[in-house]
Amino acid sequence: MSDPRITSSIFTRGAVDLSTLRGPAPASTRPGTPPQGGPSTGAPGAPTAGGNAAIVDVTEATIQSEVLERSMAMPVVVFFGAAGFPESDEFAPVLERLAAESDGAWVLARVDVQQNPRIAQMFRVQGIPMVYAVVGGQPFDAFSGVVPEAQVRQWLQAVLKAGGVTVAEPEDPRLDEADDALMSGDLDAAERAYRKILADSPADAAAEAGLAQVGVARRVAGADPAAALAAAESAPDDVAAQLLAADIEVLSGLAEQAYARLVGLVRRTAGEDRETVRQHLVSLFTIAGPDDPAVASARRALASALF
Repeated sequence: MSDPRITSSIFTRGAVDLSTLRGPAPASTRPGTPPQGGPSTGAPGAPTAGGNAAIVDVTEATIQSEVLERSMAMPVVVFFGAAGFPESDEFAPVLERLAAESDGAWVLARVDVQQNPRIAQMFRVQGIPMVYAVVGGQPFDAFSGVVPEAQVRQWLQAVLKAGGVTVAEPEDPRLDEADDALMSGDLDAAERAYRKILADSPADAAAEAGLAQVGVARRVAGADPAAALAAAESAPDDVAAQLLAADIEVLSGLAEQAYARLVGLVRRTAGEDRETVRQHLVSLFTIAGPDDPAVASARRALASALF
């Protein structure tokens, strides 16, 4: 399954209208007012067994306070499921564990679609399990089906950032293993490790950057840097010589110089040669990442060269 962070959202932002769910909350469910008869473990809208306030069961009577109002202070992840449905039963514990680990950074709101069909209708739930993120009283993003935990974690990172929560990027031992292989020169092992990460998390920027570095390391293997740069200097329109020189410059910490070299070559080439140079340049961008100012500048220069 593709990464839920980068696929088209199930809904268009704003298309899910939650306003019809707003209204005066019953006295028994207003913040600060205990439910009639006192709290009961597992009651809708109350913390789950064990007193975990990061997980609540929600009904139509409590959705305003537990989802809409609470989402003004922190992201709320709404899980739509029902007991007895295998995929729902399989996926619910994953979200519950992640919520418990979040240290209050977000709240998991569980909705039983069999008991609360109107809420499911308002969220346009067509199958379970389905998960929505609500931030600032509005739906932010959603996905359906059982998603690998690694992808859910990445999705939650995006949700938390949208909610203004500062999040630390979790360490990934798989990435450490891949990086160690790259640093030791075992390019085959590094490539396998990076590709395995990307198979689970297609938009993992660190793995993409690592895989791009493997490509550069392979291309420059056995090359004499000084001779390669001299050859590129003497043959400015030799595509192969220029690509190798750019790779060497990137590995030498001269990425901006490499970008400028290839943008200039894009301007001077056409057809298949131009596309080869463009793709090579984009692969070098991947190493630095999209937030690098030099990459942003080079992308603008590339766009100008192409169009």
